[in-house]
Amino acid sequence: MNKPIIFLGPSLSYEKARAILEEAEYRPPARKGDLLKLATMYTAEEYTVGLVDGLFMQDYPPTPIEVYQLAIRKNVLLLGAASLGALRAVELEKFGMIGIGKIFELYKKGRVYADDEVAVTYAEEKNDIQSEAMIDIRFNLFIAKRNGIIDEFTKSAISRVAKSVYFPFRIYDGILDLTERRYPFLTTQLQSFRSYIRVHRQSLKERDTIRLLQYIKQRV
Repeated sequence: MNKPIIFLGPSLSYEKARAILEEAEYRPPARKGDLLKLATMYTAEEYTVGLVDGLFMQDYPPTPIEVYQLAIRKNVLLLGAASLGALRAVELEKFGMIGIGKIFELYKKGRVYADDEVAVTYAEEKNDIQSEAMIDIRFNLFIAKRNGIIDEFTKSAISRVAKSVYFPFRIYDGILDLTERRYPFLTTQLQSFRSYIRVHRQSLKERDTIRLLQYIKQRV
């Protein structure tokens, strides 16, 4: 069997990915045409493809039709999670693509629906995230509310403001500054969350990517 092919970018570092699944071919975030090339390759061997990240701004991402061409190949195990992979898995689950993780479930249930929920900007050469995914902002707000750092109104206010910001500019300091200007009476809670997020920031996208890699490791 061929090594699993994983399209991965800012959702998880390559170092962390290889610590979980060493025997895999890690490729940069998928762009239009990448999965179509795999679909047109003739091979009698079975192989596994994990789609996590795809390009949003730098280039066109793989379309649903393109991913479909790979999903229907009988010798291909195609999985998606965390980012573009979760979006395509929801669209193509009935054709055999396997969705992994909480973000996939949220899209499938219609709890979230917009592409910008998972979109980020990042430096390709260093794989460094330069903005925050809306889905991760929601996740951290949920945890902060559960831990008593902020109340429900503050949680909702920050979420509304973050959603109103164009996704390449979603960074916590900017979002919290804008929230404070709109809701000056929340200053104390916003400061608490600002201190909290600098130390306790988590990523649901990273968690789901880890789940996908663990699934592949167990399956393959």
